[in-house]
Amino acid sequence: MSPRRLPPLNALRAFAAAARHLSFTRAAEELHVTQAAVSHQVKALEEHLGVPLFRRGTRAIHLTEAGQRYACRVRDAFQILHEATEALCAQEAAGRLIVATMTSFAAKWLIPRLGDFLAAHPEIELRLETGLLPVDLDGGAADVAIRMGPGPYPGLHAEVLMRDEVFPVCAPALLTGAAPLRTPADLAYHVLLQDGGLDWAVWLAAAGVQGDFDPHRGPGFVDSTMSIQSAVAGHGVLLGRTVLIADELADGRLVAPFDLAIESNYAYWFLCPPDRLDAPRVRAFRVWLLRQTAAACLARPVSRIIPTAEAPGVIYNALTGRPNAGWV
Repeated sequence: MSPRRLPPLNALRAFAAAARHLSFTRAAEELHVTQAAVSHQVKALEEHLGVPLFRRGTRAIHLTEAGQRYACRVRDAFQILHEATEALCAQEAAGRLIVATMTSFAAKWLIPRLGDFLAAHPEIELRLETGLLPVDLDGGAADVAIRMGPGPYPGLHAEVLMRDEVFPVCAPALLTGAAPLRTPADLAYHVLLQDGGLDWAVWLAAAGVQGDFDPHRGPGFVDSTMSIQSAVAGHGVLLGRTVLIADELADGRLVAPFDLAIESNYAYWFLCPPDRLDAPRVRAFRVWLLRQTAAACLARPVSRIIPTAEAPGVIYNALTGRPNAGWV
């Protein structure tokens, strides 16, 4: 004898809801369908089983004896399915999540906020991989990446998280020192701190500074964390980026001596392979990250901001060498 074909799941859901409420109307409200749809599903289930499950009255319905027995077993079956689904989702959400990003972004922006994510997702073992070397996302070297770059990133899911502006900042003491910073031309008497690929020549041209001093002179830093520390210590004037210097501006360790900024041609991006976007761990981190960046209150002490397209050059000219698609 061949096994009986299982009833459709929708019919079982309609029956379980109607048996719980003893009402087709209330079952329809729970399932967000019409009362007629529930009645039709239950009738189809009874025909499939060849057994009446309800006694229908003019104003009420009641389970038959067979319906009562079946309702108990169906309820238990749905509970087993629910528990199995919850366990599977919890297992998929748990485990290691590798996030590749820049050291400066991790230190200055991400890590101070991570406590909120870790508290909300104790099942996720977060691992930060920091550095500037390209990472093979397609090859599984990391689950996701946060990068600052011009985009686009072919073959990857890419979302812009934040954009910032670039403008000179310094320790407050430099405003009133031996060579006070009153106009952009006064930068000729100060050390220029060189941060990564930021180009002082572009900002100086936008400010109308003319002269024969070298805009590329001064100590250079690959890691913006170090250049920011140098500026706070009063070693010179730095081209700062809004996202990374927000805390120093807020507490007064750094100030903006001039009212001029240039929009960065780079943005901060969330990146991951498209087939990994719906993985529970990735989804949890992405949702949290988008909320954090949307809520970020970045201090902007400069009111005159030049759009990237109107700047006299490319303010951020670092190389973005990606050897292959899927690398960032």
